[in-house]
Amino acid sequence: MNTAVGEALPVVVEVHLGPDEMNDALRADARRGLTATPKVLSPLWFYDEVGCQLFDEITRLDEYYPTRREREILEAHAADIAAATTAATLVELGSGTSEKTRLLLDALAEAGCLRSFVPFDCAETTLRAAADAVADEYPGTMVQAVVGDFARHLPVLPQVRSGPGRRMVAFLGSTIGNLDPAGRAVMLAEIAGGLRPGDSLLLGCDLVKDIARLEAAYNDARGVTAAFNLNVLSALNRQLGADFDPGGFEHVAFFETTHERIEMRLRSLRRQEVRVSGLGLDLVFGAGEDMRTEISTKFRPATVRAEMAAAGLELRHVWTDAASDFGLFLAFK
Repeated sequence: MNTAVGEALPVVVEVHLGPDEMNDALRADARRGLTATPKVLSPLWFYDEVGCQLFDEITRLDEYYPTRREREILEAHAADIAAATTAATLVELGSGTSEKTRLLLDALAEAGCLRSFVPFDCAETTLRAAADAVADEYPGTMVQAVVGDFARHLPVLPQVRSGPGRRMVAFLGSTIGNLDPAGRAVMLAEIAGGLRPGDSLLLGCDLVKDIARLEAAYNDARGVTAAFNLNVLSALNRQLGADFDPGGFEHVAFFETTHERIEMRLRSLRRQEVRVSGLGLDLVFGAGEDMRTEISTKFRPATVRAEMAAAGLELRHVWTDAASDFGLFLAFK
């Protein structure tokens, strides 16, 4: 933990995604996905209050290795990352509580280059709390939080600068794996477009490995991931006036070999009719019909290198944990 003595600077919060906009985006996503063939939902529906609590529990499960492995890499190599980037500004996409990010903040502060921190997330309450905590823990560091959506608000980030110096964008947790190849290409291009020469991107990616281990991470013995997946239906019931019966669906998660990704789905156990009053939709689910709720791509280093190069980024450093389960990829503009 940074132990510098000084006074915390005031936190600046830019809100580009208010509750009404978030609700409109979720409604549009639900309408589009529930009327598609096959049916699909955005992972954003996972993260209501209950879903956030369940996901926090997932990260501590024996079967779920990514959070532990990424932290292991950061503990071993944060100083190397700071030395390679000499970043004055750290931007964190999907920042949440910024817990792991403190390892990067500590290393940048120790190197004497940290000047500002820009956490970016769609959850305003969590973001504000985390921003205030970081400002208190790192006196003299300017904290400029941005409430926004990856799909729409990445272009505002180049406008958020705190003086001269290099910028590093950190996108951890293998969250980029939730996007398909086309979506990843767009996002990487947008990130690269906001960087200056010498700026960098630190990308966390879960790596391809034994299929049994991959599938176990999403089918834990205690059923926490199943509860997390099924909670989507409760969120739809509450927010859209739907009448899904969670007991009429089962959690399914498997490794899809063509795209090398985990697919999480909800499978209807019988023929069901569902009313979504808030959208004016009447849905029919056939027995055995699947609704996809998440993809989680697993990466090979060559794939990451190629996708970064296509976005105009040069991959210079790759760090993995001792078991080579997870990778941190550092690329420069």
